[in-house]
Amino acid sequence: MNQKKNKSKKRRIKATLRSKKKLIQVFLLILLFTSLISISSYFLFNSDKSEPIEKTPVLTQKDEVQKENKTFDEVKLFDEKKPEQTFDEIIPKYDTYDKFEEYTQALEKDFLEKTLEDEQQINEKIVKKIEEIKEDKKKIKEEKAKEEKKEIEKQPSKIDEKSIITKKDTFVYDKKNKPKLAIIIDDVSTSAEKEKILNIGYPITMAFLPPTSSHKDSAKIAQNLSFYMIHFPMQASSAFKSPEVDTLKITDSYEKIENRVKQLRAWYPNAIYTNNHTGSVFTENEEAMDKLFKALKKYNFIFVDSRTSSKSVAKQFANKYNMPYIVRNTFIDNDRNFSAIQNQLKKAVEIAKKQGYAIAIGHPHDITLKVLKESKHLLKDVEPIFVNKLPYL
Repeated sequence: MNQKKNKSKKRRIKATLRSKKKLIQVFLLILLFTSLISISSYFLFNSDKSEPIEKTPVLTQKDEVQKENKTFDEVKLFDEKKPEQTFDEIIPKYDTYDKFEEYTQALEKDFLEKTLEDEQQINEKIVKKIEEIKEDKKKIKEEKAKEEKKEIEKQPSKIDEKSIITKKDTFVYDKKNKPKLAIIIDDVSTSAEKEKILNIGYPITMAFLPPTSSHKDSAKIAQNLSFYMIHFPMQASSAFKSPEVDTLKITDSYEKIENRVKQLRAWYPNAIYTNNHTGSVFTENEEAMDKLFKALKKYNFIFVDSRTSSKSVAKQFANKYNMPYIVRNTFIDNDRNFSAIQNQLKKAVEIAKKQGYAIAIGHPHDITLKVLKESKHLLKDVEPIFVNKLPYL
């Protein structure tokens, strides 16, 4: 039984081997046939190439167009007359050669160097422009300085106040006479203020502000007084934020200043004396003060210097226009405190006793008027007077 099985198994194996052998033979035949075809094609191709048949090409309309539109490579890069040109020789001649380049680190380095060079050139141009602007500004500044210097040279040199001699300077105090004290109250503009000052009980000079919309009756209120002054608004420093309407400025023409003085004469027909309201800038300016004194002289006014600036040139122009020089000695109410105001009043009395007279200026604050009314005992050694009664006038 076993023998039969073994024989059957051997027969199956032999049949399988025969079958595989036939398949291998078929595969080899196909491979041989394919090789023969390839070799024949190769020789056939070479034989056609070695014996070209010359034919006259027939150009179509499409061919004509292509002939006209030569490619970039044919026209721009290669010169048929110089076939020996190398790629390296062509590159410097043409900018658009990126089609032939490969991206390399060397190329990147070249690009970065070129970019940095361009940026450097731009930066150099910017720096140069900035330097030019600075130079222009420097020239403008120098020109401005030269102009300012010329303007300063044009202005007359300031005269030393001590070199100017007026009646005030030549006055000799006779101590047999009682010293005089003139107290001026500035900024008066209402009937109520006028009445309070009149009730103090001794002579006080009232200086009235010119009429404006906020105190339109100030001129009328002054008319029935035996003596009063005009408190003339003039340009202050930039720190003063509330100038009066029609305040005189150093840039005003003589015609404008004269018209203002003429208007004051019409409003206050009986006034002779006027002092400056603020005016620290105006009274320092020689040109402005010259115009003012000329107009004051024309309309019969006398200027009293409130001395809001230590650099006031009022004395110089009082002398020039042959006017008496009158100047304030002290302010009494810069500090609105009863004791402080009283101490300033005592200081004014001491000045009067020393030189024979003194001028003190205050304002119509309730505390100031209260101190003046309640300090009569401090004035026993002086005689209160109006400004026009100063002993050297």
